[in-house]
Amino acid sequence: MLIIAEDEENFAFLSRYPTLFGSVLVAPKLHREHVVRDLPEDAFLRIMSLVHPVTRAVEAVVPSERTYVLSLGSQQGNSHLHRHVAPLPPGVPYREQQFHALMADNGVLPWSLPQAVELAERLRAALSTLD
Repeated sequence: MLIIAEDEENFAFLSRYPTLFGSVLVAPKLHREHVVRDLPEDAFLRIMSLVHPVTRAVEAVVPSERTYVLSLGSQQGNSHLHRHVAPLPPGVPYREQQFHALMADNGVLPWSLPQAVELAERLRAALSTLD
């Protein structure tokens, strides 16, 4: 796991199987399953306070027409609460945007560990310059 940011309660890391280049997950360190009911309001706001700068860093590093920020998961699959930060590249046809762009069934990006490490370094550098 390539961590790009963390605080006492949450961390942000590159998606291991991205469908969009630059996809990051932001998750609590303690096991939580539901995006609202498992978090008191202050904890919800703290995770979002990490999502915000991470999203700004992603947008600074990766060309994007729009950035999706959402919570997906399933009790049948990945039940751990996480927020997706997924940058949609410019020029993607509308029929391939939104959920289509996020579905692993439509393919994941082939990339290497050195490419992931380089992207993580660029994202950390972008985070360090945010005001």
